[in-house]
Amino acid sequence: MRVPLLALLVISVQFVSAQKPLTRIYSPDKKIQAEIMLTGGGEPVYTLKYGGKAVLNSSRMGVEMEDEDFSKGLEFVKVSASERVKDAYKSLNAKKSEVRPEADKVTLHFKNAAGRSMEIIFRLSNDGAAFRYHFPDRSVGKRIIKQELTSFNFPETARAWLQPMQAAKTGWEQTNPAYEEHYQMDIPAGTPSPLKAGWVYPALFRSNDVWVLITEASLDSNYCATRLRTGPKGEYTIGFPDPREIIPGQGLLPQAAGAFYSPWRIITVGSLKTIAESTLGTDLAEPATAMDWSFVKPGKSSWSWINSKDDFIIYDEQKKYIDFAAQMNWQYCLIDVNWDTKIGYDRMKELAGYAASKNVGLLLWYNSAGSWNTVKYTPKGKLLTAESREKEFRRLNEMGIKGVKIDFFAGDGRSVIKYYLDILKDAARHKLLVNFHGATLPRGWQRTYPNLMTVEAVRGFEMVTFGQQDADAEASHSTMLPFTRNAFDPMDFTPMNLYKIPTSVQRKTTSAFELATAVLFLSGIQHYAESPEGMRHVPEYVQRFLRELPSHWDDVRFIEGYPGKYVVLARRSGDKWYICGINGENTEKTIRLDLASFNKKSASFITDGTDSLFQQEALLLNNEKSRQITMKPNGGFAAVLE
Repeated sequence: MRVPLLALLVISVQFVSAQKPLTRIYSPDKKIQAEIMLTGGGEPVYTLKYGGKAVLNSSRMGVEMEDEDFSKGLEFVKVSASERVKDAYKSLNAKKSEVRPEADKVTLHFKNAAGRSMEIIFRLSNDGAAFRYHFPDRSVGKRIIKQELTSFNFPETARAWLQPMQAAKTGWEQTNPAYEEHYQMDIPAGTPSPLKAGWVYPALFRSNDVWVLITEASLDSNYCATRLRTGPKGEYTIGFPDPREIIPGQGLLPQAAGAFYSPWRIITVGSLKTIAESTLGTDLAEPATAMDWSFVKPGKSSWSWINSKDDFIIYDEQKKYIDFAAQMNWQYCLIDVNWDTKIGYDRMKELAGYAASKNVGLLLWYNSAGSWNTVKYTPKGKLLTAESREKEFRRLNEMGIKGVKIDFFAGDGRSVIKYYLDILKDAARHKLLVNFHGATLPRGWQRTYPNLMTVEAVRGFEMVTFGQQDADAEASHSTMLPFTRNAFDPMDFTPMNLYKIPTSVQRKTTSAFELATAVLFLSGIQHYAESPEGMRHVPEYVQRFLRELPSHWDDVRFIEGYPGKYVVLARRSGDKWYICGINGENTEKTIRLDLASFNKKSASFITDGTDSLFQQEALLLNNEKSRQITMKPNGGFAAVLE
């Protein structure tokens, strides 16, 4: 009997969906549920629900290697019993200083047609799901993964807030990709990326009124970094980098001999409060490597380049910015491009000694680049090999330098990922802090290597100083970042220009908006976009706020907000709570803060002034349990509760 093709397709879909789950796993609070199945063709798939609602429909798993296939024709061997996994760790450059995650874990064991083993490890916590692949065969030689089949299959009604991946070898001096595009907001899931290179992590979605944030963690030198590729009807797949995203002559694709793991595929699930408060991206990173990390000290930094650019990387200007940092009680001063030719190593050692006398540490800029881009800035090429890094880092340590800012990397290929990690390891041995620019998303590396203080990987304030279009978009763009780029990883946005940009560009945000970003944005070292001249226009009470502002945080509380529109959250340091809010829209926004829930005695608010940059108000909280705040268009506020 001939069966119509449409009927065959219906029978096939019903057959796949009717497969009995190999296992069903729940989060500890039972709100999140994952089912893992094997199709009739031996393809591993999973589904994800939150509160009984479908978040991800049947989505693929598995990988294809050059000489073996672990994506189809698999045989299920067994599944482990569910076990509760508990952890505890500390951090100096994240939203919480002490984290105690819990999750339920199962491991599914499969064999492929050749009898080789693959395990899929699933973990569900109260804030999301994660899985990774493990290839346990130790006797196998070099293996190369040519494709990962992992997908995230959203319902067709899902919406997305995504940043396009930049195409390799595009942009200024061929320095892309650098994760520096504007976000496409509230677009239909499945919309193709306008730059045709996929979408970056963390990727934000709303699926059946549930918020979902996708990223990866525990990326080591065996693997490349990945991105999302758009598939049909709202399905996104893991994509590998462009073949040009390598250190020339070195590798692109995941490769290892013997047993190895893939990175974790992380799916944070819940409300916007869940997204803003989750630590899942660092919970699943590798623990800190065993060494003395006492030299790691977070802080705030002055930085001349953001305002005066290349021509003022000179001795006298940098001495002025060292004095500025000391005056503001900031711990660091960053000296940018071409310092080696305009100041020189000997005079830089003098500056480091002068800075130390003021309790300020110096950070120095480097060009990472070898032959993969045409950037002329120096020092260039001094970090390319283990031998040259050893020589340069030893010299910096002897000069009294506290850290390095390294710029212009080549992309996300496996060889570039290894380069990042080799730099972090070598810098740690010489007690140097690290800031990556023109770089990839760190994906939790700051937990494994605590000397990684911050990473750019954002369209930051630098772009605002370059052009009016970015200045016009700054407010809305900034409200995206707590839900995406800055959700897990430190971000060097270089925020907070309080007075004005010293160019023809007109800043469109208010001064109180800019002050709020000093609390809102997370960075192990926060490099501020204000000059000594600009700070002279700022009231003393704002300067005092910045002198006393903590350098790291103990806890976070999301109050309200919506990506692309506004965000209000609180951060705790010791016994004090700092509340900040920014309005990303061109109309006034009024909110009411519940102050009683913080259980404090007094509050001090800094808001947009009527006839000045700022205005201040103090409250005794035994009289007021809540407070109405009206944020101006593109405005904001900051408050301290104690």
